Order: sequence, then C-alpha cells, then structure tokens
Amino acid sequence: MTSARAVPVTLAEIARIAGVGRAAVSNWRRRHSSFPAPVGGTEASPQFALADVETWLRAQNKIKETGGREWLWPQFEALRGRDETGLAIAAAGHRMSRGAAGSGRPVPFNLSADAEKLVRKAVELGRREGAADTYAFLLRRWLDVNVRQISATPEPLAALMAGIAVRARGTAVTGRPTTVLDPACGAGHLLAAAAMSEGLGPATLSGCEKDSTLAALAAARLEVASTASGGPGHGDVRQGDSLRADPFASARADIVLCNPPFNERDWGYEELATDPRWTYGLPPRTEPELAWVQHIAARLAPGGTAVVLLPPAVASRKAGRRIRGGLLRNGLLRAVIALPAGCAQPHSVSLQLWVLRAPDVTGTAGSYPGTGNLLLIDAAGPERETLRDSGVDWPALTAYITDALDNGAKGAGGAVAVPAIELLDDQVDLTPARHVPRAPGQDAPGLRDSWIRFGELADGVRDIGRKLAGLTLVSDETGKQRTTTVGELIRAGALTLRTGQQPTVQPAPASDLFPGTGVPVLTVPDVLYDGRPGGWLPAEAADAPSAVLAEPGDVVVVGVSRGFSAWVHQGPPMLLGPQLHALRAAPERLDPWFLAGCLRAPSNGRQAGTHASSTSRVDVRKLQVLQMPLGEQQRHSEAFRHLADFESLLNRLDILGKEIVHDLSDGLVAGRLTGR
Repeated sequence: MTSARAVPVTLAEIARIAGVGRAAVSNWRRRHSSFPAPVGGTEASPQFALADVETWLRAQNKIKETGGREWLWPQFEALRGRDETGLAIAAAGHRMSRGAAGSGRPVPFNLSADAEKLVRKAVELGRREGAADTYAFLLRRWLDVNVRQISATPEPLAALMAGIAVRARGTAVTGRPTTVLDPACGAGHLLAAAAMSEGLGPATLSGCEKDSTLAALAAARLEVASTASGGPGHGDVRQGDSLRADPFASARADIVLCNPPFNERDWGYEELATDPRWTYGLPPRTEPELAWVQHIAARLAPGGTAVVLLPPAVASRKAGRRIRGGLLRNGLLRAVIALPAGCAQPHSVSLQLWVLRAPDVTGTAGSYPGTGNLLLIDAAGPERETLRDSGVDWPALTAYITDALDNGAKGAGGAVAVPAIELLDDQVDLTPARHVPRAPGQDAPGLRDSWIRFGELADGVRDIGRKLAGLTLVSDETGKQRTTTVGELIRAGALTLRTGQQPTVQPAPASDLFPGTGVPVLTVPDVLYDGRPGGWLPAEAADAPSAVLAEPGDVVVVGVSRGFSAWVHQGPPMLLGPQLHALRAAPERLDPWFLAGCLRAPSNGRQAGTHASSTSRVDVRKLQVLQMPLGEQQRHSEAFRHLADFESLLNRLDILGKEIVHDLSDGLVAGRLTGR
C-alpha cells in the first residue's frame, strides 16, 4: 500500500485539509520551524508528505479528525494515473450503493491492492458522511484534475437541457417509465440531471460511453443516486461506440440528451457510409456532429424529444446544408438556441442547443410554437450576453430560455418562429442571430439612451482629438531620433522579459470559479476575441515555476502579427498564455507608458515580424524603442496615453454607431419609427 508518508500534498491541499486559507498555511511555514520540510515539488510550489503534515497538525492542535474527504483525496490522486484513480472511485461508488442501479452485469474493476484499500476507506467514509456526497466529492476532484482530457457538461447546463426535454415531452407517454438515453454519456452529468428533473417521474436511464473509466464512473453515479433516493434500480450504462457499434441499437427513447464529441475526425465515415440511420443524407467526413444528430433522431421513440449541445458552425457550414434541410422538411428540428459564451467547453464559443421532436403515433411532430415553424432563440445576443468575467447567470438564462420556448416570439425578446420554408434556401443557415430581430432597443427610450452615449463618446473623441492635434510636426532632420531595441534594453538591465506559457491545467470559466478565488488567464485567442481574460486558474497556479504573472505596471506585448499590440497592465495580477510577453521596466530608467507607446506602433510590429503574414510571430527583442531621458519619456508618455484613449473611444463609438444604424433600420422597416 502506498504509505501516507509517500503521498504528496501541496500548500493548497494542506489548507483544505485544515479548513483554513492558503495564506494561513504559508504563515505557519514562516512562523514554525517545526513545520514539515518539503519532500518534492519546486521552491515556488513545494510538496509535503501527508503523514508528516498530519503529525504536525495534530501536535499543533490545528485539526481534530483525519478521516474526512480532504484527507482521502490525496491518497486517491497518488494512485497510478488517471484510469486507476477513476476506476477506484467508480468501485467505491458501486460498493457504497451495493450495485443498486446497475445492469446486473459484474463490473471488472481489476484494482491494485493499494486501490482496493482506498476503496474500503471511501466506503467507510460514505457510511459516515453519506454515499452521495462522498462519491460526488471524489468524482468532482477527479474531473478537476483531468479537465484538459475530459470535457464534462457543467451541472447548470445539464439541468437546463434535461428541463427543456422534460417540458417538451409533457405527458406524451403514459402508463410506463420514461426512457432516457445519452449515447455519449461521459461521466453521466446529463443522465444525473435527468434523474433529478422535476416532472420526469419513474424513468429508466441508459448511457453509452467509449471510455471504459468514464463508463464505470457514470454507472456508479446512477447507482449512488438510486440508493440515495431509495428508488429501484433504473440505470444501464454500457461501454461502447454508439456510432460504430451501438449497444442500444434496438432501443427507442422518450428523451435523448447528448453532448457529443466536437470536431472528431475518426468517427467512422468509411465503414458507416451505407448506414440506415442517415435518413437525411450521408454526413460529410467533416461533419461528425450531424452524424450524432441523425443517430439521435434514429433512437427517438414516437413523440420523443432530444436536446443536443453543438458548436455553432454546425448550423451554417456549407457541407451540412442538405442534412439541415432534411431535418427541417421532416419537422424533426424544432428549435435552435444560441447560448452565451462560457456555458461549456470551449468556453470562448457561443454553443447551441438543438431541440428535436419525433412525430408521435399520429404522425404529427410537436413544435415550438407551431407545426411548420423553427423556433430560433438568441440567448447570446447583445441584450442578453453575460460578461465572462462575471459568470453565467444560470437562473436568469434558464428563465429566459424557458419563457422563449413556451411563448415563442410572444415571450422574451430575442426569439422568433420562422416558417421552415423560409429557411430552405441554398444556405439553410440556422444561426439564430441571422434571423432573430433585435430585442427592445428600437423603442424610443432605448434609442434616446444610445444617442446620449453616442454624444458623450463623440465629445470625448473631440476633446482628445484637439490635444493630439496640438502635436507639432517637425522636419525630418530635427525629428530624427536614435533608437534602441528591447533586447539591448534587457542586456543593459533596463528591462526584464518573461514569456507566457501554456497552463498545466485547463483554465476554468468564471462561472466555475468565482473571481477573487483564482487568477485570471489571458491567451492570444482572448485578445483576438474581446481582449478580456477568458478563464481562471486556482490561486496556487501562480506559484508554478512556469507561470508568468503580469503585475500592474508591466507592459504586455502580443507576439503574433495578427493581434500585435502592447499596453500597460493596470488590473489585478494576470497569468499570460503562450506568445504573450510581460516587460517590466526599471522605473528610474524607463516609463512604462512611454515603452508601451513605442512598442505598439504598427510599423514596429511589421519590422520585428518573422514572416510577412498575419500568422507570423513578432520577435519582441527586435522591437524598437526611442532613446530619451526619463523626463522627455514622461512628456511623450502623456501623448501616448491620449492616443490609447483616443483609440479606445473610436472603437466604442464604432460599435455603438453600428448598433444605432441596426436599430434605426429595423425600426423604420417595422413602422415603429417615422420621419418628422
């Protein structure tokens, strides 16, 4: 058995074990010479032996018990890799629930002796603290550790999808349990959400998953949930590839929920070319998501409903227009819902929910809100967009989508019921934003507010423009200045350069980790998208030796030609991803605003680029900086600040101006506005 002494724990894990903040543990290290010495890790992120930590905490009377979940998890994590840890957790859940909801087939866990002992500990802990809570804790920690390899459906999104399906199904089937299927179930998030959905009633839950470890975890999850609720066995999770060899090929489900794998190239295009499931056309090799949609359609019982999470390109890519047209002509596709960015991985993308409804026994398809219509809901529109740094407001989003589904265009703004015939053109573009009229904003108060903001921005542009217009143009000879390079300034000790690295774990969206408990992470895609950090990492990630933290006053430089820029960072400390650089100036020699102003000149980026293309990298060390005394730098710095403010105001004015043009055009065409 791996001894507790051999189990490494970080400062953050010690804090969780002791029930204190991480700062308290760091303080213990400084104040107490008896604090255990590190046994591994790095100077910035040390690791300690669990047994040594336990002994010290007991001696200092800083902990009362050592049998809880936080003590147990590091021992699970110390097992041999992802699969053994996952299977040990699944075995613990299976035994805690006594196999209540499984299919009845034996589960071949084949665990090592170390894992078996930990499973027994977990089962004992489950008896004391509750099986459901213990299993949920272990599963959540395992998923957090493996977040880069496993894309799990966030619980609020899973609840939303299950709620949509249950409401859409209504009372279409009576007298027998509802059948629910997830053909790519992962760790069982969607099936668990369905089991907890209000109004579902008695149900049988079935899932299929290629990954054997995930399949075991999903099966155990349903077993634990069944035991906790006191219900009868109702789950059946099987390992398999639903597209190539579906273990539920003969099943027909009342509800299908699915978050299929995205952009999967090896999905079986060649061997499945003549598959009878392709009712609406052979999915192109590059459209695996449409293969999943048709597979799901083939598994629906009459009157059954499916909710599928898909990337937005599926609604518009040219290669899939024939299949999209077939889904519309047959009345199967009933609604497309655009979600705000940040709802699920990939967090920078506005994903979509497709709602499908199979014809009932009379041949009539249910619909939102009328037969022959496709309901398009833009929950990612400007009026409803949730800022990524404040998290997704799930209750508000759920209420909005529910209202739009129930009432269509008569409910919340941003929804429209479009006759299918109007969408069957040569594009069959089902992107909601292309068809949904702008929500209120065309009304007089909204327009008045927009014009007020426009005037304020225009005044700001004029004020700063006058200051910039006062800059004097000098002759070529007089204005010629000596320059140096960033590389030379680094060698002279006036600058330090640090280059961002790929985080060792996948950043979480703000909706999964509250700002203030973590560190924001900025990547090049974030810069190209909207310039704001797109994810967060736990605070201890800043201690990693490879972490590059931009502090207030540092100059951040984007090292790719397409997004080349430089600015003075003024917010809280921020982790930088690859091709982002942090320059820290010696304050007695360089003004950071002057430095950023020199670096961001477009000609500077072009000259320092490695290739003449928008995808080339910029060699930061080759960027040019004017040579000036500090006093002159500070005078230039004021002009550079004005220039940065001028650019920001122009960008905001451009965005607002386009919104006003959009609102005025729609208002005039709809007859809500008229000339004087």
